[in-house]
Amino acid sequence: MAVESQTHGGTAKPTVGLFVTCLVDIFRPRVAFAAIALLERAGCRVEIPEAQTCCGQPALNSGDLADSRAIARQVLAAFEAYDYVVGPSGSCLATIKHDYPDLLKDDAAWLSRAQRLSERTYELTSFLVDVMGLSQVDVKLSGSATYHDSCSGLRSLGVKSQPRTLLASVDGLSLTEMRQGEVCCGFGGTFCVKYPDISSKMATDKVNNIAGTGADMILGGDLGCLMNISGRLTRLGKTTRVYHVAEVLAGMADGPGIGEGKEG
Repeated sequence: MAVESQTHGGTAKPTVGLFVTCLVDIFRPRVAFAAIALLERAGCRVEIPEAQTCCGQPALNSGDLADSRAIARQVLAAFEAYDYVVGPSGSCLATIKHDYPDLLKDDAAWLSRAQRLSERTYELTSFLVDVMGLSQVDVKLSGSATYHDSCSGLRSLGVKSQPRTLLASVDGLSLTEMRQGEVCCGFGGTFCVKYPDISSKMATDKVNNIAGTGADMILGGDLGCLMNISGRLTRLGKTTRVYHVAEVLAGMADGPGIGEGKEG
């Protein structure tokens, strides 16, 4: 099914550089294809810079500031020619939007470039709703779902209502909010490696709250969170299917869920 297409203020199509993210590239390319479809149907011209790489968040979280700065400069050079940089991850896009200016604050030339790009950087659903004015999609999906708000998207970028606005228009889909929906799933980048026992308990709590809704599916906007939740669901013998919100909105939630094996 097609997503409702809109123009951008009656002007030429804005150019979007899609920040794919490492996890999407390696584990769930379908999310990138869904993002492309949504952006194009919303009236954008989408390109994927070949020079893009990791946003640098793992290095930054580990205290490796030298490599973080080098990665930031590479990403800036790859994306600054576009009207916007958009990606299906609140975590990665928050790094570009908020952390790059701080990382490069001691270099006036690079700081200026980082600040300019920061102003044009958006998480996918936020961009579709807040910038492109999209309010509904023409997609059918029978079932029930609940939604996990990732920490970075929610707290760093203010992503909360945007995915729900679009999901509310999916024909046949009912959305039920889970208990403690805004609580971390326990992934937290390097947190799950440094504190595995705490992370596991947080993931178990999240899975129990998901199960409490009776939903068929758990949706979210960050693949790291969704892979973590999917893994815990499997270990606890739960059958709730896991999808990135972009897959549902683009009409691509018709194959295996995240963690269910090879993509169809």
